[in-house]
Amino acid sequence: MDYSKYPAEPFRIKMVEPVAMISRKERERAAKEAGYNTFLLNSADVYIDLLTDSGTNAMSDRQWAGLLLGDEAYSGSRNFKHLENTVKDLFGFKYVVPTHQGRGAENLLSTIAIRPGQYVLGNMYFTTTRFHQENNGGIFVDIIRDEAHDATLNVPFKGNIDLEKLERVIVEKGAANIAYVCLAITVNLAGGQPVSMQNMREVSEICKRYGVKVFYDATRFAENAYFIKEQEPGYADKSIADITREMFSYADGCTMSGKKDGIVNIGGFLCLNDEELYTEATELVTVYEGMPSYGGMAGRDMEALAIGLKESMQFEYIEHRIKQVRYLGDRLLAAGIPIIEPVGGHAVFLDARRFCPHLEQTQLPAQSLANELYIESGVRSMERGIVSAGRDRVTGENHMPKLETVRLAIPRRVYTYKHMDVVADAVIRLYQRRHEIRGLRFVYEPKQLRFFTARFEHI
Repeated sequence: MDYSKYPAEPFRIKMVEPVAMISRKERERAAKEAGYNTFLLNSADVYIDLLTDSGTNAMSDRQWAGLLLGDEAYSGSRNFKHLENTVKDLFGFKYVVPTHQGRGAENLLSTIAIRPGQYVLGNMYFTTTRFHQENNGGIFVDIIRDEAHDATLNVPFKGNIDLEKLERVIVEKGAANIAYVCLAITVNLAGGQPVSMQNMREVSEICKRYGVKVFYDATRFAENAYFIKEQEPGYADKSIADITREMFSYADGCTMSGKKDGIVNIGGFLCLNDEELYTEATELVTVYEGMPSYGGMAGRDMEALAIGLKESMQFEYIEHRIKQVRYLGDRLLAAGIPIIEPVGGHAVFLDARRFCPHLEQTQLPAQSLANELYIESGVRSMERGIVSAGRDRVTGENHMPKLETVRLAIPRRVYTYKHMDVVADAVIRLYQRRHEIRGLRFVYEPKQLRFFTARFEHI
């Protein structure tokens, strides 16, 4: 490997948090007590935690200083003004409604923008997003390009919407029956795959022609902007901030979890251009979250989020962020480990179908693999396959996604390249004895978002 491709950390470490590796026997016991669900492990029993990049980030000295400037007024906090002005400046939308995190924004948007029986078109589902859409009577339709469902295809911008699918569904269902198009930037379950600027522009043009609104899931917008700068013609010399502003110019609004590219531990918001929808959102946010000037966040959290959004625009930060993920992916590819290609923005996804070819999908290969990785190394990851996909609300049958993966999500500014080496070595060791991995079955299955709290046993 050419190690010169991976930039050094663009920060100095001021504070450390000790971690410990418990013994293999203790990890086996911890996994069993957790019902072989990595979400139910105690963090004290985890050595390197790649369960999620959501809210697990390390804040900067300026963000920590911002916490001391928290204005905890119940209404009219100056920190909300700072956050509101920052979001308007970076994203360009007219209205900002704060929420406690991204799913709060998803709930608001789904409630105000979907009438029962309408269709919501998206570039692959995300678990909480689809839940809120369906819970409000929406019917999700996946219109991502076909290549996104094939882990082996290494092509750029696998997160793009298939324009022919988009227009065909609008014509077949009727524009009045389309609630909106939900465009994720980047696409989590496809492997953190980005969407091109050209695709955003063309989606916008089609939707405007039919009078259909477009809302982004903007959770990892800065990562998407980096891929555009790196890979799309005409953007190499543009700043991340300029690319971000153009991306959002093609949308009618967005939901945002600040816990990812906001580089904070809590917070989110909903952006809108439509005044009527904004008024409805401010009425509902007081019911579900809090006043429209804090929406479930403390003033100090809004201050940290405003600062974090600005820091995410720094090229040195986002380049290191993307390439640290890529480093882990490149190490695994060099060892012949099957992963989703190309490596995306926030995580490396192990392809459990190819990793565990002896397990049927109904034997939950990704859930099994995630647990074996923890027992092998103390590295916590999570399943993104049949368990996460859940069941069809009408038939009760399991959704059977084409991608059955284990996500190694890397928190921002938390781990070093050496940590990535430890993870890579553990995966390589496990791959060498992959046929020993046993399948799992449910012993407790929640009705909603089952992957969070389900429990399993070995078959």
